[in-house]
Amino acid sequence: MGVVAKFGVGKTVETLGDYLHEQRLAAKLSLRQLAEQTGVSNPYLSQIERGLRKPSAEILAQIATGLRISAEALYVRAGILEARDHSPVLDAVAADPDLTERQKQVLTDIYESFRRGNAADAGHAVTAAVETVVGPSAATEDDSTSKNDH
Repeated sequence: MGVVAKFGVGKTVETLGDYLHEQRLAAKLSLRQLAEQTGVSNPYLSQIERGLRKPSAEILAQIATGLRISAEALYVRAGILEARDHSPVLDAVAADPDLTERQKQVLTDIYESFRRGNAADAGHAVTAAVETVVGPSAATEDDSTSKNDH
């Protein structure tokens, strides 16, 4: 079974087309309105929603812009990108209809840089604790010895 997202109480969406359909309904847009906003033809959008067509990354980006949702989420659902680890914060940012795609990307980038920084800090703390218990690593000692030999 593929990626499954929940919409409403007990409602699940399994395909890209189903997901796009649900997002379009949530945005209160008709196919015609979405077609006008995205520049993608009404019949082609209908075929995507029904699972008859597999859109390109460019078309998905246009649809994401029209629906004001994350293009990355559509790329993952379409199999273009692999899913990243998500957090409730990233999910909330991606779902916020009041943010533009650019704002969502900037917030995501900042949040992920904080997480990477915290992970790096945690890694340095573990290394320092280990060195306190067992002494400096052998690699560090070997490097200083080999420099003195030359």
